Amino acid sequence: MPSTKSDTVRPPAVAGRFYTADPGGLRTGITRLLDHVEVGDEPLAAAYVVPHAGHRFSGHVAAEVYARLARHRDRISRVVLVGPSHHHPLRGHAAAPYTAWETPLGRVRAAPTRIVGSSLLPHAQEHSLEVQLPFLQVALGDDIEITPVAVGMSQTPDTARVIGSLLAEAGEGAVLLCSTDLSHYHDQETAVRVDRSTAESVRALRPREISTNHACGVFALRGTVAWADATGRRPRQLAIATSADVTGQTDRVVGYCAFAIESPRPGL
Repeated sequence: MPSTKSDTVRPPAVAGRFYTADPGGLRTGITRLLDHVEVGDEPLAAAYVVPHAGHRFSGHVAAEVYARLARHRDRISRVVLVGPSHHHPLRGHAAAPYTAWETPLGRVRAAPTRIVGSSLLPHAQEHSLEVQLPFLQVALGDDIEITPVAVGMSQTPDTARVIGSLLAEAGEGAVLLCSTDLSHYHDQETAVRVDRSTAESVRALRPREISTNHACGVFALRGTVAWADATGRRPRQLAIATSADVTGQTDRVVGYCAFAIESPRPGL
């Protein structure tokens, strides 16, 4: 991969750890994951919830979202990404101060935003948004544009308003992706029980019931659910799983989910 010379381009921070740094292997692996998802004749949702673990652990769950995006790729021009800041304490919301993000598959253009201020620290080493980019590049092609925003400790109504404003700013052809994993390091039985409860809170549009201990992207997720409620949309669960489904190790697992945030269908 050529070196990044411009300090306005964000180089990959977790290539070779959360996903392979080999371009051919990366594209082939993601294509295989997308090909395993059967997508029916369903409309494009306004927003989706997607996991952000290593591709080998949660990639099959994330593919449920990206296969749906791929089916509507001609309608999507920008993706607004919201997710947590794992490595830098953050209050409120921070856009990323880059003109592009680089992955082993090339560069993804980043659109500026006037909705929130930007900060380097929450994004420089963060994986929760970076791991989405190779999926976007395969599913939507090289012309896609992103607006990545880190969501730290925040009030749910504030985050819901920020999400609505980001989508309004992005205009027609924008889709929201909320990046979060679920419970961490419980045994499999406990994780399944906890994650089912969290998923029920999402489906029932009850963001206050989503515990900070049960989703690492909790503030972005709460805001997404509150935005869905305020705009008359409903979350539909696409997949829920744990790392044990891939590794077979059931003592310390991480949970993953995928949702589509859909508009009510006519007549319902």
